[in-house]
Amino acid sequence: MNFGEHIKQLREQNQLLQRQIASILEMDTAMLSKIERGERKAKREHIPSLAKLFQTNEKELFTIWLADQVCELVQKEDNPSEILKVAELKIKNSN
Repeated sequence: MNFGEHIKQLREQNQLLQRQIASILEMDTAMLSKIERGERKAKREHIPSLAKLFQTNEKELFTIWLADQVCELVQKEDNPSEILKVAELKIKNSN
């Protein structure tokens, strides 16, 4: 599930309208709709507000958001899995 789908699911579980969430995030409803459909990206600074609003784990929301960013960056390459493996090794070796 991508970030937009996850936000939509949380919004629906909390019985909130797009216009309510959009107002809190200081964006228009059309923009939130595009984020939920995966046509636009949410901004990183929206994550704390969304976590607080939905009373959910901010780290989990951030992880889903960032995973979308990483996937978009590597998915069109010839060897995305290999790229991610190399990046994981670099991360492990830098700690």
